[in-house]
Amino acid sequence: MSDRRFFRIATTSTRLLIGTVVSVGAVIAVATAVTIPWPTLTREPVSVAAIPEPADTILTCDGGIVATGRDLLSPGSLQLAAPQTITAATAPESSAPLQSVLAAPDLLAEEGPVVVSAPPEAGVRTDVGAAGSVSVASDDLAGFAASACRPALMESWLMTGSASTGAADLVLVSNPGTVPATVQLTVYGAAGEEHPPGGTDLVVAAGTQRIVPLAGLASGEASPVVRVSASGAPVHASIQSSLTRVLEPGGLDQAGAVPAVGEITRIVGVTVPVAVEGTGTVVRLLAPSADTEATVTVRSVGGGDVGEPITVPLLAAVPGQAGISDLAPGQYIVEVTADIPLVAAAWQTTGFGAGSDFAWHLPAASVPIPTLFAVPDGPPATLVVNNPSTDVASVTITDEFGGYVGAIDLAAGESASIQVANDAVYLLDSGGVAVEAAVALAADGALGAFTVWSADAAAPPIVVYP
Repeated sequence: MSDRRFFRIATTSTRLLIGTVVSVGAVIAVATAVTIPWPTLTREPVSVAAIPEPADTILTCDGGIVATGRDLLSPGSLQLAAPQTITAATAPESSAPLQSVLAAPDLLAEEGPVVVSAPPEAGVRTDVGAAGSVSVASDDLAGFAASACRPALMESWLMTGSASTGAADLVLVSNPGTVPATVQLTVYGAAGEEHPPGGTDLVVAAGTQRIVPLAGLASGEASPVVRVSASGAPVHASIQSSLTRVLEPGGLDQAGAVPAVGEITRIVGVTVPVAVEGTGTVVRLLAPSADTEATVTVRSVGGGDVGEPITVPLLAAVPGQAGISDLAPGQYIVEVTADIPLVAAAWQTTGFGAGSDFAWHLPAASVPIPTLFAVPDGPPATLVVNNPSTDVASVTITDEFGGYVGAIDLAAGESASIQVANDAVYLLDSGGVAVEAAVALAADGALGAFTVWSADAAAPPIVVYP
């Protein structure tokens, strides 16, 4: 072998060895880089927490009792039979609430319901308690009605009223806002869900109330349910009910809306002022989405169950009902449960003869924070409080001037009642425990009721990422 060839072989071998070493080193370096954490650079996004400015408190009342057919030249015309008397106030440290009147183009006098409002003070929302009552004694209308003034909603359920013979019920839709609202009225009856032409694309101008006869939406339906859906602006919806039996007025009522469906519904403060022979209490139920079986349980306020639970089969979108007979005078809680969401309400009468009256009792809302509520003028009034939670609720009631009225300690599942004065506003404070409450005004031949809705909680901060 020549020296040149030997040198060439040695050089090549050296290059191969060096290349192999470099390759192995690169593999080791890559493996090490993968397994060993590298330093990272993190940067928190810039954010700003802003608390929204509280809005005005705006409550819309139902208005006075409207009569139909009093003008012989215009049988379909509507006119005010009796105005509504309003009781409203804010907390002692706040300015008095403002009152305005909505226009009512469907009424001959065009004078609609009262709107009670209060602007925020010192950056804090102003709580307002407001309610109204009206009494009528005439040949075509007679009875007493009481209702709370409520905030407007984008969707709600009207569980009361009838379109059968003897009823002259009206759907009242008010828009207290500054822009028009377009409303859809969906009716649930014996044929299920329907969209009547008279309830399609109902335009409610800003600052007005529209009145639609229930018979025009659900002709002949004895137990209709109406869903109110609004776009453009929220609306306040309610039903005025009146009944005539053989040309004799049989009572009247004003009942607001149920804001949502639920699997458990408690109707608090169903009041029986006098013993009624027969079925004096009727519970109306609706499962909008599917068939189900509902259970109705009656419990006396401050006591236990009354009778056996009632089972009610329900077809999807078809209202059902359960009759309850021979309840002794007193206050009751009606609980309705099912395995799917439903809505319910209870009808109570003082009798079936001349001079009788009736009222619809709606599901109670949760009241977790101190809340003002008003008691309007009328017969003696009672506040019923139920504690559905697992905690003890120490409930105190003070009047609008901060004076002590009463206190109730409620263990889990307990309920109690306390007398309250008419034409006054009270503060209900349950010590942070969510309770349910309702007001009933009752006497022989006069009955009215409404639930206590919680004050709006302070708006939580909104986090903004610039």
